[in-house]
Amino acid sequence: MEELFLREGDDFIRLGQALKKAGKAESGAHATERILSGDVLVNGEKENRRGRKLYPEDVISIDGESIKVRR
Repeated sequence: MEELFLREGDDFIRLGQALKKAGKAESGAHATERILSGDVLVNGEKENRRGRKLYPEDVISIDGESIKVRR
């Protein structure tokens, strides 16, 4: 499982930003496409909100891979 670390001082990261930071989307528009197509799960459930706030221990699943948000 990959890990995605929050910037120091941040309490959360938005889903679209997380996908870009993890290299799963090339841009905000691409992140939105991936999310709306049903490719993205957060904590095992389909997510369709690009602005969904992710907190430490949340898990993103995409392309058969899992990414855990860490502080």
